[in-house]
Amino acid sequence: MARSSEKAPDNGRGVVIMDDWPGYDLNLFTYPQHYYGDLEYVLIPHGIVVDRIERLAKDIMKDIGYSDIMVLCVLKGGYKFCADLVEHLKNISRNSDHFVSMKVDFIRLKSYKNDQSMGEMQIIGGDDLSTLAGKNVLIVEDVVGTGRTMNALLSNIKKYKPNMIKVASLLVKRQPRSDGFRPDYAGFEIPNLFVVGYALDYNEYFRDLNHICVINEHGKEKYRV
Repeated sequence: MARSSEKAPDNGRGVVIMDDWPGYDLNLFTYPQHYYGDLEYVLIPHGIVVDRIERLAKDIMKDIGYSDIMVLCVLKGGYKFCADLVEHLKNISRNSDHFVSMKVDFIRLKSYKNDQSMGEMQIIGGDDLSTLAGKNVLIVEDVVGTGRTMNALLSNIKKYKPNMIKVASLLVKRQPRSDGFRPDYAGFEIPNLFVVGYALDYNEYFRDLNHICVINEHGKEKYRV
């Protein structure tokens, strides 16, 4: 704990999980039996995820200044993070002197097949992005890896001239191929691992896993397409 006279740490990276972090033994937690044998360890327990999201909501509300927000949720992995984040934002609004209007829209980006990035981003679904013109936009994403996917999305959205764009990502991976993009709000900075759980999937599996875990080779092979 830093003393008041000391310089406060930079929290822009979120909670930093180092490369040598061994994680938590799976036997310490409950998780779906149909995933027994498919996971290496628990990287981030569900309770810690929930607490971190609550703090992110407070930071976002403080920065945006109780202005109306247009939330753009990146499906599918971001839906649970988005739902929990929006609920915390609404709770803050309900308990303040200022009402904050929040509308949620959805877009789906496809950049992974099995555990490999396909390099190019595919935009699937989503309403007319021209409705974002003049709005305060909060993009909610599950994972930022190289940053290329998010930069491509931001370039697309900027064409419609929103008033402001902020990005909140639950996870940021440390990757050697990163283009340096950093979200405005990061939940956790993690090693370059393929993680599942808390709506993060591997070929649509593991979305029903509450904890964020590292999948093992057996799990990858079992659910490979």
